[in-house]
Amino acid sequence: MLRPRWIALLLLCLVVAGVFAWLGQWQLGRAIDTDPLPPGATEQVEPLGEVVEPGRYLPEPFVGQRVEVTGTWVPGDFLPVAGRFNDGVEGYWVTGQLRVDPSAGSGTEETTVPTSIAVAIGWAATADEARAASEALEAEASGAAVDVVGRIISDEGPALPPRGADPFTMTRMSSAALLAQWSDTEGLAVYRPYLVSEDASGGLAEISARPPEDASGVNWLNIFYAAEWAVFAGFAFYLWYRLAKDAWEREVEDLEDAAAEAS
Repeated sequence: MLRPRWIALLLLCLVVAGVFAWLGQWQLGRAIDTDPLPPGATEQVEPLGEVVEPGRYLPEPFVGQRVEVTGTWVPGDFLPVAGRFNDGVEGYWVTGQLRVDPSAGSGTEETTVPTSIAVAIGWAATADEARAASEALEAEASGAAVDVVGRIISDEGPALPPRGADPFTMTRMSSAALLAQWSDTEGLAVYRPYLVSEDASGGLAEISARPPEDASGVNWLNIFYAAEWAVFAGFAFYLWYRLAKDAWEREVEDLEDAAAEAS
């Protein structure tokens, strides 16, 4: 084990283990949030544009943040989403495309690019009630500006409809899936997360959206990754030891065989 090649290999393992240790320390640094949101921060109503920008993912600390936005409903885009539970009862959300007013204090420079966000307006117990609510909302959509306050939630991603169902049936709140059915989308910028309105309209029931629990400030996934890097560092030394020991045992066996042949 004291031969030059094994010493050189040990030095290499030390370098590799040092890199792994640095990565583990970096993961630990990311695991502990040194600047968490103060308790109750998500209950303060913030302008939508100061929380998330169009096309961007919603930062984890702001999931469930109460926000406000001004815009107009786009006619023809009041669509139901099935499989939504409200206080344990399964039903439907009725959603709408809210065309955001670019001068409504977004926190960024005003842009001429049309921008929309998907809004869950309210809950209905049956498909018939959801359709009736969509028709009522369509009749109420006058093009006048409306103020919407609610909780901003991360996009759930699209999903295939149940077997045998209408191919346009949606069971997940996905801005991408809704965008595929919206009208007037040419050149449209869209917020990735969606908004759950606090006030229902069109005869719908209000959606039960509870405030998020206060985060602990510790990301356990990053701690798991840090532990993995520590294991990798230990494995680098074990690999060196195993290779060096196997080589030493082979040399000992060769010497014993040579001595046996000489005798």
